[in-house]
Amino acid sequence: MGDIAKDLTAGTVGGIANLVVGHPFDTIKVKLQSQPSPAPGQLPKYAGAFDAVKQTVAAEGPRGLYKGMGAPLATVAAFNALLFTVRGQMEALLRSEPGVPLTVKQQVVAGAGAGLAVSFLACPTELIKCRLQAQSSLAEAGAVSGVALPKGPMDVARHVIRDAGFKGLFKGIVPTMGREIPGNAIMFGVYEAVKQYMAGGRDTSGLGQGSLILAGGLAGGALWLTVYPTDVVKSVIQVDDYKKPRYSGSIDAVKKIVAADGVKGLYKGFGPAMARSVPANAATFVAYEITRSAMG
Repeated sequence: MGDIAKDLTAGTVGGIANLVVGHPFDTIKVKLQSQPSPAPGQLPKYAGAFDAVKQTVAAEGPRGLYKGMGAPLATVAAFNALLFTVRGQMEALLRSEPGVPLTVKQQVVAGAGAGLAVSFLACPTELIKCRLQAQSSLAEAGAVSGVALPKGPMDVARHVIRDAGFKGLFKGIVPTMGREIPGNAIMFGVYEAVKQYMAGGRDTSGLGQGSLILAGGLAGGALWLTVYPTDVVKSVIQVDDYKKPRYSGSIDAVKKIVAADGVKGLYKGFGPAMARSVPANAATFVAYEITRSAMG
């Protein structure tokens, strides 16, 4: 089996592991990010992450935590296969000679290239996911009152295309790229740096699963620490109304978020995101490495 096929397969397995472990955290993150600012004297819909979990489970049952999973599940194979395959091909281009491990700086470059490639798949997928995850709070806030809510990923896509054409699926592409390019550069760079530190050199083939879990978890945490405000901007733009948008673009979204909630508004849902990043990214890297190693 060629390297591309191996990366495709291992990336798919890693993506599924990430989704199963991380989606409930992601649902709470998006609910907190997208809830409208309360009127003066009123409390926000969710007091925090735990309150959002309680309200979601009370209203929709445990299944509510997995709402919107259909869209990323349908594309998880393509997304993670593309991410790890492009990264693998970038590694081949950057490697000085066959079989030589890359430096941390080279892994950063490979991660950035992979991030650019996946941005164009991540944007429509996350737009559908975010609109499904946020629809209950938006409806209650009156943002879509009187309008029938989409019933699933395909229904969301149809509503978006009806209202804004095919290009509507790529709403938020700029902040998506602003998250994916530096985010993946940092994630793969930190992952490699931690592995090399624990291995005492570039050869990390002897590391056990515990070391891979630690490296993957730290890599995921580093990603979100760096790009989280960009993710908030992406989410509010993607759940914004097409016909009467509140935001004219990324800069306008930042200004209005800061004006309404202060700088802390750019960190709505940060707790669930960080809580998700460590186990989800650890699961991704371990599943990828085990699968890739099993295929030789």
